Amino acid sequence: MKLQELITDDDAVSPVIGVILMVAITVILAAVIGTFVLGLGEQTETAPQASFSFQYNQSADDYLNITHESGEAINSDRLSVSTGVEINSTANTSNQNSNSVSWTFLNDGPEDVKAGSGVTIYPEPSSTLADQTVRVVWNSESGSSSATLQKWTGPNA
Repeated sequence: MKLQELITDDDAVSPVIGVILMVAITVILAAVIGTFVLGLGEQTETAPQASFSFQYNQSADDYLNITHESGEAINSDRLSVSTGVEINSTANTSNQNSNSVSWTFLNDGPEDVKAGSGVTIYPEPSSTLADQTVRVVWNSESGSSSATLQKWTGPNA
């Protein structure tokens, strides 16, 4: 066999490279299609970064002021305040009691919750906030996820 023919003989190289490229393209297409079919390519909403402060008054009025201290502005319809007792707001005249109340309800209307924004919650007359845990909860627009942004625990809890 001539050395020159051996060096220039590349008959088997093209089919091997072709097969490798076809397998690689098939694997990439399967991964992309699988990602969309399984929903892994969907964007999910992430909870906003915000800090809230709590100021509790255990006098005869028994109320808790919640103030947005810093962080992102949040749509008030996405925030709620929840606790183990029914809470009410003097700002809203409908006197609707619930264990979880939207920030919009507590503020008597929608607004962006930003630094300095605040609400006050009152327990129903036969209850106290002193033995409760109060949470500020964010809910995604789609309703598929939620996150507790801040929580406060009463002095007797």
